[in-house]
Amino acid sequence: MNTEAIGTWAGEVWKALDEAVVLDIKQMRKITKLKEKEVIAALGWLAREGKITFEESDDEKKETLVRLVK
Repeated sequence: MNTEAIGTWAGEVWKALDEAVVLDIKQMRKITKLKEKEVIAALGWLAREGKITFEESDDEKKETLVRLVK
């Protein structure tokens, strides 16, 4: 894992969020075909750049949802 790879993964996650508006990690993995640790690294990259926000779902699962900052 290096910064170039993480940047590439961040681009994939950003594209998925741009199309879907809001996703949880499981959905991101399915759309991007990335491993969980790759999605997490990509989210860290995007969060550091201030491009995403996190929220908790309202259902019983209480999953973390991610959306792009517009």
